[in-house]
Amino acid sequence: MLTLEKFEEASEVVKRVTLETKLVYSDYFSKQTGNKVYLKPENMQFTGAYKVRGAYYTMSTLSEEERAKGIITASAGNHAQGVAYAAKCFGCKATIVMPTTTPLMKVNRTKSYGAEVVLCGDVYDEACAKAYELADEYGYTFIHPFDDLRVATGQGTIAMEIFKELPLVDYILVPIGGGGLATGVSTLAKMLNPKIKVIGVEPAGANCMQESFKNGKVTTLPKVSTIADGTAVKTPGEKLFPYLQENLDDIITIEDDELVVTFLDMVENHKMVVENSGLLAAAALKHLDVKDKKIVSILSGGNMDIITMSSVVQQGLIFRDRIFTVSVLLPDKPGELCKVSGIIAKQNGNVIKLEHNQFVSTNRSVAVELRITLEAFGTEHKQQIMKALEEEGYMPKQVRTNL
Repeated sequence: MLTLEKFEEASEVVKRVTLETKLVYSDYFSKQTGNKVYLKPENMQFTGAYKVRGAYYTMSTLSEEERAKGIITASAGNHAQGVAYAAKCFGCKATIVMPTTTPLMKVNRTKSYGAEVVLCGDVYDEACAKAYELADEYGYTFIHPFDDLRVATGQGTIAMEIFKELPLVDYILVPIGGGGLATGVSTLAKMLNPKIKVIGVEPAGANCMQESFKNGKVTTLPKVSTIADGTAVKTPGEKLFPYLQENLDDIITIEDDELVVTFLDMVENHKMVVENSGLLAAAALKHLDVKDKKIVSILSGGNMDIITMSSVVQQGLIFRDRIFTVSVLLPDKPGELCKVSGIIAKQNGNVIKLEHNQFVSTNRSVAVELRITLEAFGTEHKQQIMKALEEEGYMPKQVRTNL
């Protein structure tokens, strides 16, 4: 069982391997929501995520014989690094099975702690099946990334730290993949204050816990599809489910597009890189219908590779109308391109790319297509540029932006 004694014990144990992640008051999110919003920046941990808490505490409870057999686990990245780092601290061998879709940075970081990495399957669940197979074959000690009460106890130490800093917290928003973090945080939070509200947050494309709650039993999704790779889980934890049913007050689901915009919010307003799964609890803030409450959003991780980061930034700028593409038709004669450029320049638009298509019409003298990709300050500025083009006789149409 999860007990207060075990949570207190784990809180002391994890101090050996965790950095102090003090709450960050968010003026931006507070103004956006009408609440007092605090961020718990677990993305700033040494391994880039909270997962080292559960991994290290669980490792500390193993016998010498269990550790000597070698440790094995499956993970989409953050638990992998936590186990690899913990194994290094205890001087034992670690084998990590990761999905083939795992970002390269997470794979390389896991290897850097001395672990052997095996890539298998497209999602976590397939990697986990392979890890069990290898554990049986070689006699390794398996540490489940979430469906283990010791792991959940380690993750729950986050709640202990939140209460020490903010005893009167009203809401805690916590990401959900398989449920280990949500189990530990919600269970301890309710022990410390039964009136607190703990809300779980899942990607809409991997809402296994929400479906399980609806069905009243652990439910496996037929597939998952989300940019939040760290929470792309088909089946939540069997051992954890009763605790979540008892202690979780609600579940919010977040679309991928919301995570993209929230990434920009976090970078621009807090200068922090938070991975897509880690952004779930921040993205959920606008879904809460409450005012004047003290709310903590747990930023669970920050392990994001540069290619993914670049893609998210570009998409975020497009969603915010900071970058857009407009199509205009103009006669194929000297000076027309210069005229269009002048209109845009007067409105302080910045041209990124031009595409000149002379084959949009059989009569080039009547019309050729010019596609212009622009930088703007936002939606209002974009509309201002479009209106200026329209007033000069060009009938601008916004089209899909491909950078």
